[in-house]
Amino acid sequence: MEAISLCSPNRTKNRNENFPTSKTIFSRPSFVSGVWIGFPAYRSSEISSLKVRKLESGRCFCIHSETTSLNPIGIEKSEFDVVIVGAGIIGLTIARQFLLGSNLSVALVDAGVPCSGATGAGQGYIWMSHKIPGKDIWELSRRSKQLWEILVERIHLLGMDPLKVLGWKKTGSLLIGRTLEDLDMLEERVKMLSDAGLRAEYLSATTLHLKEPALEVGKEGGAAFVPDDCQLDAHHTVAFLEKGNRSFASEGRYAEFYHNPAISLLRSDRSGEVEAIRTSNNFLYSRKAVIIAAGAWSGSLMRNLVMESDIELDVPVQPRKGHLLVLENFSQFRLNHGLMELGYVNHEISAPVPSSSASGAIEHENSASSISMTAMTDVMGNLVLGSSRQFTGFNTETEDAIVNRIWERAGEFFPSIKEQSLLNFSRGKKVRIGLRPYMPDGKPLIGPVPGLPKLFLATGHEGGGLCMALGTAEMVADMVLGNTGKVDCTPFSIQGRCCS
Repeated sequence: MEAISLCSPNRTKNRNENFPTSKTIFSRPSFVSGVWIGFPAYRSSEISSLKVRKLESGRCFCIHSETTSLNPIGIEKSEFDVVIVGAGIIGLTIARQFLLGSNLSVALVDAGVPCSGATGAGQGYIWMSHKIPGKDIWELSRRSKQLWEILVERIHLLGMDPLKVLGWKKTGSLLIGRTLEDLDMLEERVKMLSDAGLRAEYLSATTLHLKEPALEVGKEGGAAFVPDDCQLDAHHTVAFLEKGNRSFASEGRYAEFYHNPAISLLRSDRSGEVEAIRTSNNFLYSRKAVIIAAGAWSGSLMRNLVMESDIELDVPVQPRKGHLLVLENFSQFRLNHGLMELGYVNHEISAPVPSSSASGAIEHENSASSISMTAMTDVMGNLVLGSSRQFTGFNTETEDAIVNRIWERAGEFFPSIKEQSLLNFSRGKKVRIGLRPYMPDGKPLIGPVPGLPKLFLATGHEGGGLCMALGTAEMVADMVLGNTGKVDCTPFSIQGRCCS
């Protein structure tokens, strides 16, 4: 989800002089020298007050404090029961849940296309081995994994192969340690997982080597093994979800608005209810709910949407950059399971929190990265190595130093590649960059936004979006439809975490 700037910085200084504003948004202007410029023609009767604020990414959002009933020329108006902003795995599965579980109509909005953000850049883990029973996200993750397994079984019953449809494989996961201290933690993890009802076992270095001959952890090493953990391919899965959602279009219940950035909310002057999402090309009214599922952009989006209102809301979702190294058609060895070093868990749940300036811009003076070894062989036979975590704002440029550190870290676990140069793989090497939606307390935000009736958030899943997607979708739909939830939603509420 990306914002569009509607004016050059110089123009904002004189925004009250001949500045076109209205209840609906400008059509997409031209891009010149790092800013968006240019405005369409407006009728004088359509003018109302407009405020512009600059984002940390160098772009702007429009926040309207007054509106009129007329629309600008060329802006289309549509009405749906549910409007979802964000077409990543969370937004797609929420749309699917409403389409399958109700008779409501759904609009899906995104500045880009599905799988172009964190969803497409991830490794596709559907894992429980690195999660801790009793923690707030445990039940949501477990319910979501159960729903993935139900979906896989239905695909089987339809005579299709989940491997081809979703890239689904029950590989099991190995959480790896190399020191005596690590082994104590792994043995405790296995006990907790077993007590929580999962199949889990501790593997010594010898047993681990039999399962993964290419892996080297030393004589003191070992692993926690969860045989029922799975992995999927994000691109396969997104294609499947899109096809399913689009099957409802012929009934008039589904529409996609891709390459169509959400700009602002329209609220009722009387009730304060959120009535519509304004995009660069459309006015999308909602009868039941507007759901913000914009991943790493959710925080900056919401900050600007409520800046000029009387709502005190701070959504602390920040972009957390990650690199993955992909070696295509890797033939030196093939992994039988998904692998993750124990240190990944610590890096996932602890991090310096970037500070925010008074304008809402994120300060990234401390962008130190953490590198933890993760590895898998994907459905195409590629070796996928990770993983890095760092705060660098919305920067998605490849950093060679980070890629080299991922390679060097992997070499500590796989001796056959330790002495090789990454340059040897230049032809078949790719790097995936994604921005995880990071929450300081490690829990996603799922639920209604206080003070903004009909507005919901579903964001902040960090690196667990794929794993928690179906459970999140079920939770959001139950909230909107008034159904009894399968998982306690209290730990994920916005109240008390983003507002008083």
